[in-house]
Amino acid sequence: MKFPKFSKKLSHSNSQQNTTSHQKELLHTDLDVNIERIKKISGSSNDISIRVLRIGELKVKMGIIYTDGLVDKKVITDFTTESLRLDIVEMDIEQNNFGNQNVFDVIKDYAATVGDIKEVSDFDALFNTILSGDTIILLAGFSNGISINSKGWKERGVTEPSSQSVVRGPKEGFSESLGTNTALIRRKIKDPNLWLETFQIGRVTKTDVVIMYIHGIAKEKIVKEVRERINRIDIDGILESGYIEELIQDKTFTPFPTVHNTERPDAAAAGLLEGRVAILVDGTPFVLLVPALFSQFLQASEDYYQRWDFATLLRLIRYLSVFISLLAPSLYIAATTFHQELIPTPLLLSLAANREGVPFPAFVEALLMEITFEILREAGVRMPRAIGQAVSIVGTLVIGQAAVEAGIVSPAMVIVVSITAISNFVMPAFNIGISIRILRFALMGLAASLGLYGITLGLIVIVLHLCSLRSFGVPYMSPMAPFNPSEQKDTIFRFPHWALFSRPRLISKKNDIREDNEAPQPEPQQNA
Repeated sequence: MKFPKFSKKLSHSNSQQNTTSHQKELLHTDLDVNIERIKKISGSSNDISIRVLRIGELKVKMGIIYTDGLVDKKVITDFTTESLRLDIVEMDIEQNNFGNQNVFDVIKDYAATVGDIKEVSDFDALFNTILSGDTIILLAGFSNGISINSKGWKERGVTEPSSQSVVRGPKEGFSESLGTNTALIRRKIKDPNLWLETFQIGRVTKTDVVIMYIHGIAKEKIVKEVRERINRIDIDGILESGYIEELIQDKTFTPFPTVHNTERPDAAAAGLLEGRVAILVDGTPFVLLVPALFSQFLQASEDYYQRWDFATLLRLIRYLSVFISLLAPSLYIAATTFHQELIPTPLLLSLAANREGVPFPAFVEALLMEITFEILREAGVRMPRAIGQAVSIVGTLVIGQAAVEAGIVSPAMVIVVSITAISNFVMPAFNIGISIRILRFALMGLAASLGLYGITLGLIVIVLHLCSLRSFGVPYMSPMAPFNPSEQKDTIFRFPHWALFSRPRLISKKNDIREDNEAPQPEPQQNA
């Protein structure tokens, strides 16, 4: 059993040695040698464009390298035509002073006027630059190159979020562009204390990852923990923020998500204002927020845009939907199998008449219906959007009606499963809905074997497990467990905005007062 682990570690160390040796390969002063090395490393790929020009009175040889499709061609064209061919020629520089070092400084300080300018000295930094959409300039006689910001690939743009829609509120959502996503948050929080830290993760993909937090509001301990967990990641590639979520979460073996994700800039900005840390990954529209609490997954952005009484009603409906989605099938199985005395006699007679001729016990009946509905739901998601919803709706109606007429399931079971499925769709966060669906099957098995005692035992285990979870050191069930009376204003209920004067203390202890408003008072009536 130890040999596979040894092989994995051996290959891992070999890859690290190869990476280290590749990073130490410095650029040469001979431009032709550098270009040949670039072609060899890239396999002479057609999308790696290399142009060789001669500039200045001394006809200094210069190479421009970029990746076709990742750059803005206009930036490169303006640079090569205007900056190099015109600006340098018109500069009054004597030929005797136009030495090697002077050429490099002139291009870097005067001609290269577009975007950010950086120097690169090794091939690893060179390829990281050109494969990120920037352009490299190499000069004959120099062992350093100039990196110019020229990113300009096609973007999806800012569109309405597809997974977290609201009736009232902003309609803009994150896109796959990291720069666009950070700009969307900057638009909402115009504070210089909103700090960004950039990482590159993935030995092959070298994916850009950014953490954002508000200095002075976010806990330094939480920011440090996020930074350390991200730095510990050692993987070939990061293709989506789900990779990061699974690699930095506190506990692996739990059905509940301990990292929140959102597609909405306003939700990310609200989390930052509460002291949370946002993690943005290039190439995905989903932003991670840590630490995450259980109550956070049942709160929608729209709760803060509607009146407080209406928002409170919606939250109560969501919590009721959680209990219905989790317990409805198991309670039906327990009542019809073990505890018929709990059912009123008229209803019991009606259920008995409906179940007459059904060949399966209630547990098998519920299991068949739940699995069928899960298959239809997955089919509706994976099929083309134009027909996916039609297939799921028509399939549910046709199969349910046919199963009742064939005597395989009872009409009452179809009703219970339908209410359960609809209640599951009420939850704003998709991942907490998956957690409830997983636990539902476990409670159905306990109800079929032990009745209400099994359901009670299952609920006790779930509550104990929830209370044991932590998200970056913060108790998962706070402020309900441990119970904090002063922070119940924005948990199950949503108090008016003027009453939400403090931030969650377990997330942000510094600068915890976020507003100083009083309750609106009616104007005194003036006598005529």
